[in-house]
Amino acid sequence: MRALRAAGLPVGPGHAIRALEAVEAVGLARRSDLYWTLHAVLVTRRDQKPIFDQCFHLFWRDPKLLERMMQLLLPQLELERPRESEEVSRRVADALGPQKLPGVGEREEGEKPEVELDAVLTWSAREQLQTKDFEQMTAEELEEARKAIARLRLSMAEVRTRRFRPDPHALKIDLRRSLRRSLRGGGAAIELVRKKARTRHPPLVIICDISGSMARYSRMLLLFMHTLTNDRDRVFSFVFGTRLTNITRYLRFKDVDQALAKVGEVVQDWSGGTRIGACLKEFNRIWSRRVLAQGAVVLLITDGLDRDAGEGLAAEMERLHKSCRRLIWLNPLLRFEGYQPITAGARAMIRHVDEFRPAHNLQSLAELARALAEDAPRRAEGLSEWVALAGERRVA
Repeated sequence: MRALRAAGLPVGPGHAIRALEAVEAVGLARRSDLYWTLHAVLVTRRDQKPIFDQCFHLFWRDPKLLERMMQLLLPQLELERPRESEEVSRRVADALGPQKLPGVGEREEGEKPEVELDAVLTWSAREQLQTKDFEQMTAEELEEARKAIARLRLSMAEVRTRRFRPDPHALKIDLRRSLRRSLRGGGAAIELVRKKARTRHPPLVIICDISGSMARYSRMLLLFMHTLTNDRDRVFSFVFGTRLTNITRYLRFKDVDQALAKVGEVVQDWSGGTRIGACLKEFNRIWSRRVLAQGAVVLLITDGLDRDAGEGLAAEMERLHKSCRRLIWLNPLLRFEGYQPITAGARAMIRHVDEFRPAHNLQSLAELARALAEDAPRRAEGLSEWVALAGERRVA
């Protein structure tokens, strides 16, 4: 229980009592029975399952997982990036560190203590947290990042609307109000009333990928979506994996834990496959006329990995691009140097977006907020280079 609580799962005394009662009812004949009994009591959301699974097997000293754990804790040269399926969560590594694993890190009798010198460059913890990848954060750092996201404020650039308001210093004359006011004096004199166009920030539509390849960042991005939804009006949120789900009403709960719990109950395709083209087709057919009115800004959060190999994705992206004021693609894979849109889905998407930005740490989210505060042109500078890379890869 202490390991799960340290890894970030909301496990309290009530959960411990219910877990003991469930174990007494099921018994301890097999380890699999114990695993699924505790899983049924302690895991309440889909994103908690990988953390519980790794903590359970590390606690029972699974040789393979313990070996991966030691590789994560010991200093070593990283020659190549391991596969995603073989990585141990940083939250579990922090919760079950060498000081918490029995028999690990104990000094043998008579062994002299070694003095270690930290020779790396250091700076403030806040600056480190701003640039640190969400996946590499510990449980404490994730909590600090959650608080930082909750304090984030989005100041979107205001745009002109079709409505007007009185303004004595404006150049445009309001003929209707001028004639109506002249009737009060019998029409002898006409006092000119001037008007000015109203300005208002455009609606914001967020479409977030929650498939298996995006599982590392889904929770933090949902926190970001919750902050935006409670910070301003006319924010519409959608998530998709193999199907599209509207979660706008659930993110309007002030309590973030309650909001995420409601989202977990509604969303059925968490950490599954990705069908970007089919989900965007459903959005364009059902929701586009409802939420894309008045020049909405669309944030499309996905890594571009499509199970359908981009089938029908180009046409749906083109329709979405023409229906909104500004389409911004947020891709966590941009954190890697040398990234190129080489997949079929990424090649189909890059041609129909206005901006291409990363979304993997606090700094990238803060830069996004600053970019939305400016009324940028339809096609941002530097996007043509990404389109050229996608074209070269397709020819090759």
